[in-house]
Amino acid sequence: MKKFFTITLGIIILSTISYFSFIYYATYSDGVRSGHLIKISHKGMLFKTWEGEISQGLSGSQIFSFSILDKDKQVIEDLKNLEGQYIKLNYIERYKTFPWWGDTKYYVTEVHKENSPFNSK
Repeated sequence: MKKFFTITLGIIILSTISYFSFIYYATYSDGVRSGHLIKISHKGMLFKTWEGEISQGLSGSQIFSFSILDKDKQVIEDLKNLEGQYIKLNYIERYKTFPWWGDTKYYVTEVHKENSPFNSK
């Protein structure tokens, strides 16, 4: 009986470690999005996370919401300085997320200022 509980406990612990390792390291996709940066904020009650939005259309009907990990200090500073401007974001998408990482499954890894296609004459 003791052997059964030991094996069961070992399987439960190994499964839990595997699950959280998968969430931490696995990404679903990566890509690039462009648009006007309309919001960057540090919000949350229990966990403060960095969140942002870009508008990808003229009417603002296509909003892309994203999160920024706390360890990406340069990305946070760049986004603060580029608010209201046209930018290009490199991001990764995760299968799931932890509450202390952010509200979305999309995490920005790089940001670059771009020329807006809407301002060309």
